[in-house]
Amino acid sequence: MQKYFIHRWSLAVLVLSGLLAGCEVETFDDAVSRIEGGAAPPPPPPGGFGPNFSEIQAAVFTPSCATSTCHAGGTPAAGLNLDSAASYTMLVGVQSSQDPGFMRVEPGDPDNSYLVQKLEGTASGGGSMPPSGALPQADIDTIRQWIFDGAIDDRAPAAGPVRVTSLSPAPQATLTAPPASIVAGFDRDLDASTVNANTFTLLASVDGVFGNGDDMQVIAAQISLPGGNPRSAVFDLSNIAMPDDEYRITLSGSPPSMIMDLDGNALDGEFTGGFPSGNGVAAGDFVTQFTISTPVVLGPTLPQIQAVVFGPTCAVGGCHTGGGAMLPGVMDLSSEQASYDNLVNVPALQVGGGAAFRVLPGDPDNSYLIQKLEGDQMIGNQMPPSGPLQQSVIDEIRLWISNGALRN
Repeated sequence: MQKYFIHRWSLAVLVLSGLLAGCEVETFDDAVSRIEGGAAPPPPPPGGFGPNFSEIQAAVFTPSCATSTCHAGGTPAAGLNLDSAASYTMLVGVQSSQDPGFMRVEPGDPDNSYLVQKLEGTASGGGSMPPSGALPQADIDTIRQWIFDGAIDDRAPAAGPVRVTSLSPAPQATLTAPPASIVAGFDRDLDASTVNANTFTLLASVDGVFGNGDDMQVIAAQISLPGGNPRSAVFDLSNIAMPDDEYRITLSGSPPSMIMDLDGNALDGEFTGGFPSGNGVAAGDFVTQFTISTPVVLGPTLPQIQAVVFGPTCAVGGCHTGGGAMLPGVMDLSSEQASYDNLVNVPALQVGGGAAFRVLPGDPDNSYLIQKLEGDQMIGNQMPPSGPLQQSVIDEIRLWISNGALRN
C-alpha cells in the first residue's frame, strides 16, 4: 500500500497514523477532537498512597497511565508498558527512549529519573505527564521518595519458572526507525551470568525471509541487566546499523545456553501472542519478530497532511465528517478544502470569544493546535491525552504553520 508522509517525520507514521506521540494507535481524529474538548480524561489517582511500588502502581500507573490508548497493550506509548505485569521491568534502570541521557527511573536519584521529570514538567521534550492533568506535588514527592529509597519492588516474586512479562519493541511491531535497544522484562530476578550473546539474540532476515541461509546475526553493543533491576535484560543497539528488514528476537530457555533465575530455573519462554510467556514448564525459548520500515519522505503541505492524517484517521466513524452543530461533527476534516476551512483562521471553540485560533498562519506559537500539542493551552489538557507527540513531529506542524498554513 502506498504511504504518504510529512517531511522529516522519521516517526510520523508511528505517531500521526497510529501513535501520536508514542501512545498506542492514538488517531489524530481523537487528538483534534480533544483540542476542542472531546474524550474525558482517566480518573485522578487516589490520595494517600505510600512510597512503595505496589501502592504507586495501584494509585497512579494503573488508573492514569496503563490505559488502552497510552502505556498499555501491544504497542504502548514510547515502548513503555505500565500495566502491573510490566511496569517495574520497563522503568527501573531502563534508558528513556525520548531522552537517552536519562534512565526512566534511576534508583536513588529522583532528580535524574526521567519519570519524575515528566511528572514535574521539566523533561527536555513534550509536556508533563499524565496528560489528563498534573499529579499533586505531594503525590510526586511520594514517588520521589520511592526512587530515593532505591526504587525497590516490594511485591512478592511470582511462583514457578521465570517468564517473560514484557518486550520493547512489542512483538510484531512495525517501527519507522531503528530502536535504541531491546528491553525484555521478566517476573523474577535473573541470574545475570546467564544473560549474554548466546541467550539473548537478534537476527536480521536480510531479504524478509528467515531460514533460507542468508540470515544475519545482529551483534549488540552490550547485553546487560540494568543496575538495581535484575528483572530486565537490555540488548543495546547504540550505533548499530539496522536497515529496513524483518528482525527476530530469541530469548533462550533451551539447552545448552539458557536464561535462568536466581534459583536455577530455566526460562519458561514459549510465546503464543500474550504475556506472560510459557506453558508452565521450565525450559522453552521465547521467539518473536518486529519490522523496521522507514517512511517515504515528503514535504509538509496540507494535501500531504490530509492524505496521511485528516482523511484516513479524522474523517471516519462519524467523527470529523461534517454536519451538526457540536464537536466533533461540526469540525469537518473530510477533504483538503474542508480541513483548511475548519482549521485555518478559525476560532477555537474550547477557548471561546475568539481568544485563540485553531491555526493562525505564520504564528505557530499562537495557534491553539500547537498550544494543545505542547501543553501550553489556555484551558483543558494537553493533547493527545495518551502522551505528547515527539517534538520533531510538532516541529513539522509548526513549519507548515510558519510557512503560512497554505492551502496547497
